[in-house]
Amino acid sequence: MKVLITGAAGLLGSEFVRAYHARGDVVVACDRARLDVTDAERVGDLMREETPDVVLHCAAYTAVDRAERDGERAFSVNEDGTRNVADAAASIGARFVYFSTDYVFDGQTDEPYTPDSLPNPLSVYGRSKVAGEGATQASGADWLIVRTGWLFGRGGSNFVSTVLRRAREGLPTRVVDDQRGRPTWATNLAEHTIELLDLGTLGIVHVANSGTATWFELAEAALRIQKLKLDVTPVSTQVWGAAAERPRYSVLDIAASEARLGRVMAPWYDALSTFLSKVDL
Repeated sequence: MKVLITGAAGLLGSEFVRAYHARGDVVVACDRARLDVTDAERVGDLMREETPDVVLHCAAYTAVDRAERDGERAFSVNEDGTRNVADAAASIGARFVYFSTDYVFDGQTDEPYTPDSLPNPLSVYGRSKVAGEGATQASGADWLIVRTGWLFGRGGSNFVSTVLRRAREGLPTRVVDDQRGRPTWATNLAEHTIELLDLGTLGIVHVANSGTATWFELAEAALRIQKLKLDVTPVSTQVWGAAAERPRYSVLDIAASEARLGRVMAPWYDALSTFLSKVDL
C-alpha cells in the first residue's frame, strides 16, 4: 500500500511515517517544504504524480491563541488546505483521513461528546477545524475524520515536554486546573487510526487514550513519573487569561471506536509512563 502523509515532520505526522515504514508500506512523507497544502495546483500535481491509496492529512494550523489574531491564516490552512488535499485525494480515488480536535465543542456539558454531537467551537482555531471537517465531507472522497486532543509525544512541541523542560530549568509554572480532557499519546493515536483504516472505517470517529485529566493533573503525573520537582501552581482559566477561549470539558466519547477495535484504549497515565520510559525529554 502507498500512503501520502502531509505534515510529516510534525508530532502526529512523524508517528505515521514511523508506523507505516515499520509495516513495509510505501510512504510519501510531505513536510511543509515539500508540500504547501494551501497551493492547490501543487497539491493536485503531487497527488497525480504519487497516486497514493491513502492520504493522511496531518498538516494543520495548531497555534490556538495566535489564531485569534491570525484567523485568515488559520482558515487558509485548516479549511482551504484541507479542501485542496481532500479534493485531490478524491480525484484519484484515494481514501482521505482528516484529523480534527476536541476544540470543535463548547464544553458546556459534563457528558463525553460522541461523534454525533453537534460542534459549537469557542475559538477561531476550533471554527477553522470545523470548516476543515466540512471540506472533508464535501470532497467526494471516501473519508475518515478522526477527532482527538491533548496530544503528547516526540517529534514536536507539546504540553508534557514543556512542563518537563521547565522543571529541569527550575522555572515556576502555573497550570490550568479547570479544563478537563483526554491526554493522548500520538503513538497510540497513529496505531489506532491505522487499525481503523485496516477495518475499512469511514465517517467520524473519536480516538484518544482512556481516562480524563486536567492540565494540572497531567503536569503532576509527568513530573511524578520523571521524579522531578517543580513549583506548579494550579490556576483557573480566567486567571490564566489565554487569548482563545477553550472548552471547560472536552472529553471525547471513545466507546464506538473501542467497539470497532474490539478492545479498550490504554489509560492515559499508562501511555504517558510508557512514552516517558522510551524518550529523553
